[in-house]
Amino acid sequence: MTQLVERKLFSKNALYIAAALFGLALAASIVLWAKLGTAVFFESIRTGLAYCFG
Repeated sequence: MTQLVERKLFSKNALYIAAALFGLALAASIVLWAKLGTAVFFESIRTGLAYCFG
């Protein structure tokens, strides 16, 4: 009898790593926002996006 092999698109470890990286980025954003204030925070984000995407 032929058995079908189920292929997973993402393993659980990859999802855990992605969730950890997302959480780290979110925490860093919150820390920068608290330290620099909203004006400087948004200006830094806008400048970074303008640099990346021209």
